[in-house]
Amino acid sequence: MTRAIEAEQVGKLYAGKGGEVGLHDLSLQAEQGQVLALLGPNGAGKTTAVRGLATLLSFDRGTARVAGYDLGREAQRVRERIGLVGQYAAVDEQLTAVQNLRFLGRLRGLGRAASAARAEVLIEQFGLIAAANRAVSGYSGGMRRRLDLAASLIVTPQVLFVDEPTTGLDPAARRDLWEALRELVRQGTTILLTTQYLEEADELADKIVLLARGKVVAEGTSDDLKAMVGPPIVQIRFAAADDADTALPALARVDARARLDSSGSMVILPATAPEALARSVDALTVAGLAAIEVTLRKPTLDEVFLTLTGDGPATEEAA
Repeated sequence: MTRAIEAEQVGKLYAGKGGEVGLHDLSLQAEQGQVLALLGPNGAGKTTAVRGLATLLSFDRGTARVAGYDLGREAQRVRERIGLVGQYAAVDEQLTAVQNLRFLGRLRGLGRAASAARAEVLIEQFGLIAAANRAVSGYSGGMRRRLDLAASLIVTPQVLFVDEPTTGLDPAARRDLWEALRELVRQGTTILLTTQYLEEADELADKIVLLARGKVVAEGTSDDLKAMVGPPIVQIRFAAADDADTALPALARVDARARLDSSGSMVILPATAPEALARSVDALTVAGLAAIEVTLRKPTLDEVFLTLTGDGPATEEAA
């Protein structure tokens, strides 16, 4: 099967203060119907990667194919098969949603009737029926973002590039947009998603590429990346810091690395053995101590991100 996205050591350098910045030797692959997330802070190179793969800029080095076509030699064929949702709404605020979508349909080569029919389908799909004939200038941020996504789907793309789609949206609007992206994947579209939100990558991505300072730091599934940080963690929360202090020696006999967290009311220890949780509970019982919460969890993507990008662990649990 031809990969939907395939890049080999692509890069783009810009002259910046203190040296050259940009994207360095990025290699990635995405199969049809997958979500590939580029995760990283501002300036990591995410938008440069998207703009290059979407033919909006030329890479300085490397080769890439999108939807089976070479970016350098067959850029127009690539453009015919992709959609792009940038960081900012690309619709005309003075027009209504219907007018925007019909206009974009005509630009993409659809006839008048086909453009109108496609606009009607997308208005319903993205929950914009009640506001379909209102000027976009009166839309909320979530409504604009849904319209922007709808606009990218006037002609259903094989590959959709979505650059930080939920920046500035409230939690409900973010969830709505996530579900819209999931539905596209169910229909067979491949999505390359850039985001600063760790939860977003965890929720949506089949594979994550972690970027920092223009370079790939790590890649894999969410579980793969979490495993790089360390074993699961046992967290035992107490009603008061004094209780945690009292419990610490007993839990240190389970694992010598047991320690208090920054709040002082929780003891944390690595679950290097499958029985670590049960042994921790037994140790508390023998010591006559009671916890208000005992949990076993994997490291979070926050901890992965901050540890692997060299900024230190997000929390003491990741130390």
